[in-house]
Amino acid sequence: MKKTYTVFIDCGDTLADEESQVFIEGELVKSADLIPGAKELILMLKERGFTVALVADGLTLSFRNILNQHGLWDCFDYHAISEEVGICKPHEAMFRNAADALGIKDEDFSKVVMVGNNLSRDVKGANALGMKSVFLSWSPRYPKVPADKREKPDYTIAMPLDLLDLMEKLEKEAVS
Repeated sequence: MKKTYTVFIDCGDTLADEESQVFIEGELVKSADLIPGAKELILMLKERGFTVALVADGLTLSFRNILNQHGLWDCFDYHAISEEVGICKPHEAMFRNAADALGIKDEDFSKVVMVGNNLSRDVKGANALGMKSVFLSWSPRYPKVPADKREKPDYTIAMPLDLLDLMEKLEKEAVS
């Protein structure tokens, strides 16, 4: 059964461990390890009927390399990648690109959950559009304290699999 909520999710330090990245040249990533539970998260979200879009800043080939390495590229219903969109998060065009491709109207943005590791990009961008923001605090490489109220997440999780319980809670609230 199709779920009420759609999940937008970042890649670097949200699914893939940036510290493990192997570069081909410049910024192009050949491979990377996943954060514990990241693969299971994507597979279980899909199994449970959620629409899932990758919303990430970087090179398309980098994400294709990383996600194909782990059998995940084709699990996403859409890929909104800054190289193709022409702008980076928190610009609304990144989020709107995915929403438009998935047929999500502005009035339904409150049923989109954006998950990411970066308060100033993922959380701030989602908040500006009225999406639910989920901060994955796993990475030690990014600030964990919002710079201002625009960066304050609606929810914080420590590990990728923590999102499953949150999504089920949100779904229950939506149908009750």
